[in-house]
Amino acid sequence: MSNMRDVIGLRMPYGKTKTQFETEFEPASGTLWGYFNPKGTACFSLGLLKDIRAHDSALAVNGGHIDVDGVSSKVNYYVLGSRAPRVFNLGGDLALFVLLIKARDREALAHYAKLCIDNMYPRIQDFYSSTLTTISLVQGDALGGGFECVLSSDVIVAEESAQMGLPEILFNLFPGMGAYSLLSRRIGMRAAEELILSGRVLPAKQLHEMGVIDVLAQDGEGENAVRDWIAKNSKRRNGMQAVFKARKLVQPVTREELDAITDTWVDAAMRLEDRDLKMMSRIVRAQMRRMESGNVTDVTAEALALSA
Repeated sequence: MSNMRDVIGLRMPYGKTKTQFETEFEPASGTLWGYFNPKGTACFSLGLLKDIRAHDSALAVNGGHIDVDGVSSKVNYYVLGSRAPRVFNLGGDLALFVLLIKARDREALAHYAKLCIDNMYPRIQDFYSSTLTTISLVQGDALGGGFECVLSSDVIVAEESAQMGLPEILFNLFPGMGAYSLLSRRIGMRAAEELILSGRVLPAKQLHEMGVIDVLAQDGEGENAVRDWIAKNSKRRNGMQAVFKARKLVQPVTREELDAITDTWVDAAMRLEDRDLKMMSRIVRAQMRRMESGNVTDVTAEALALSA
């Protein structure tokens, strides 16, 4: 491990402290792999958000380079995935939302939203590197904020059994941490609004047909599909990354836009009524059952069944 050139093709751990966000580095392709490894429910808890930020802020400050055993290494690709079985991420910390809304603590809710954008925006901007490509690897459910996180990458690879959706409308809210901005740039504003307002959770195949997902992989083959995509595009990487940069210039997602939308989200959240918070709590219980027993295959359907 002290000589990275001798371990081409092997993954190497980056960072020594065990956190809720783990990373590995493949020097041969310059690929950094980041994995959510949450404690408890696979949602964006404050702890997970802070652990992601602690890692990614260093990558952004260093211009797309990481330090591996004292050696500065350039990152060409940054792949984001999850170690939670059959779950990418179930979204925002709904249990925390319920507590803060009931306590009328707008400031704390706004702080949570800002922390989400602090994580999302550098990824949308490829960590301020003109030669870094971001990839989302989805091998399970990506709901709400989890789906927003998926959308923040340049390229989305998903396994066939993965499901994605924005269920916030079920509790009278909307996904306020980037979904509208990012989804509308992939499939158009009207289609994005229809998906957001439907609250539907869709299979990866359908999202691939809609143009949301770039690469559809067989179950269990997601990581191989990412490597195949990287290998296939290696000879044209410079031109491809320039195209992704042009995409951001033609349809920019600014920090100001994201912050303004999160302000709208916080205002809307503070207007939620008891019946809305009860539905949010039902989704929390369905998420917990999903993580504990694994017998819940559709969290939103389970929550709707509890409300019937």
